[in-house]
Amino acid sequence: MSAVFDYIIIGAGSAGCVLANRLSASREHSVALVEAGGSDKNIPVQMPTALSYPMASKRFNWGYSSEPEPAVNGRQITCPRGKGLGGTSSINGMVYVRGAAADFDDWAASGARGWAYADCLPYFKRAERWQGGEDAYRGGEGPLGVGGGNNMAGNPLYQAFIDAGVEAGYPDTPDYNGFRQEGFGPMHMTVEGGVRASTSRAYLDPVRKRKNLTVFTQVLVDRLVIEDKRVTGLTGRRDGKAFSLSAGREVILSAGAIGSPMILQRSGMGDAQALAAAGVEQVHRLDGVGQNLQDHLEVYFQFHCKQPVSLNTKLGLFAKFLIGARWVLFKTGLGATNHFESCAFIRSQAGLKAPDIQYHFLPAAMRYDGTASIKGHGFQVHVGPNKPKSRGRIAIRSADMDAPPEIVFNYLQHADDVAAWRRCIRLTREIMAQPAMDAFRGDEIQPGVDVASDEEVDAWVRENVESAYHPCGTCRMGAEDAAETVVTPDCRVVGLEGLRVVDASVFPSVTNGNINAPTIMLAEKAADMILGRAPLPPSDAPVWAPEDWSRTQRERAPVRGFAGPS
Repeated sequence: MSAVFDYIIIGAGSAGCVLANRLSASREHSVALVEAGGSDKNIPVQMPTALSYPMASKRFNWGYSSEPEPAVNGRQITCPRGKGLGGTSSINGMVYVRGAAADFDDWAASGARGWAYADCLPYFKRAERWQGGEDAYRGGEGPLGVGGGNNMAGNPLYQAFIDAGVEAGYPDTPDYNGFRQEGFGPMHMTVEGGVRASTSRAYLDPVRKRKNLTVFTQVLVDRLVIEDKRVTGLTGRRDGKAFSLSAGREVILSAGAIGSPMILQRSGMGDAQALAAAGVEQVHRLDGVGQNLQDHLEVYFQFHCKQPVSLNTKLGLFAKFLIGARWVLFKTGLGATNHFESCAFIRSQAGLKAPDIQYHFLPAAMRYDGTASIKGHGFQVHVGPNKPKSRGRIAIRSADMDAPPEIVFNYLQHADDVAAWRRCIRLTREIMAQPAMDAFRGDEIQPGVDVASDEEVDAWVRENVESAYHPCGTCRMGAEDAAETVVTPDCRVVGLEGLRVVDASVFPSVTNGNINAPTIMLAEKAADMILGRAPLPPSDAPVWAPEDWSRTQRERAPVRGFAGPS
């Protein structure tokens, strides 16, 4: 296969599907979307409650793992990445979190000019079709359906968690994607009409019949073609045969935080020493390729539940059959949600202007594979610090496009990250000890009351922490003359023509929350840049900020207990 298109997009994931839609909309440009996987038309992908199945499938997940991580007892941490139309948006937990306004202001301050919160908010809105309609912060007519699942109906544990947070002295925030992220409130998800709203469903399905858009699946991209400092196409393999495409205008790399640096490295872009170790000749020096890897970690805080109100009775085969049957027939019920329907974002200590800890509340005590972790009833909260200072890297092992990469996250290598986890564990216990949880809270299953001292907390975290699956930063966006910059603020690869990177790999720093929403926003904004259009006018919507952030960790003293401001 060999053909010429104006634009070639590599990767049909959270960014790639957005770009395919927007770049082909005028019908004046020919667009090719190239994806390594296949179709996402599969019931476990579409059914929100079945999220553990596509993530466990080799068909939909690349199945990456880290190298043994020294600071987490040498464990290899899994790093799922989506394979197939929709990419990771087809296998993720569907949680919709834009991030704190300060995250994007930090991007701009670090060299990513034009990416401050006021610049990004209009593109969040353009992407979104929010269940509550449009306002100053939410979009009402975009492609991406966003809602609240079952909106906390039918289970008192969701509201009890929110009430406990308010009793602990934190604000009640009705919309953490709006005026104020900090606080406790309902959680939002990319689910619409009871079905997963992946970018494939939201952006690609409605435009697949455009004559100027061609979608190639089952294509493994080997490398980019570079001629006189200009990228002119790609080579790879499809169905066991050589495959190549040429670009008349640009190639846009949207293969994700793992895939994009791998393709750049196989193409000879990166640090000379790392490339030589993989047997690849350097053709363009970019020392930052594969560096600056960041991720979120989390643990499950689990408790027995004293009342029979949790979802643990819904985890058996017969109960799952009934849930599935109702979903197939009506797209309603417990099959139409990811079950994370309440949440929180808090600051871990005084001196922070924005939250750095995130909570997902789940009214069941279960494993990620959907099986019960205890007998009887229970509930859990997923929690972790969201602003790690540790940085890792990604490197190809060889020039073989089938070889998995070497992934080193360097989790907990920075002393501040260890201290953040200590605060996180203690603040979580204080929240869960509030009166609102008294009627439901049984014994603490994990970490367990015997995990109390700094040393015990450190040891438990190192043994039990897991990735929250938010890798980013490996093709960092920044000022062109900065050492680790891979792409400029218009997403162009430094020193080359005809090549951009548009996906979570360009994040300068990880946002305070799940990264699917900001990745979609990034692609919406980049599409205007690629087409040479003026950006949407910056937003003037106000953003809440804590009044006494330098001296206080929260708004008020808690009803019960106080962990202190540090």
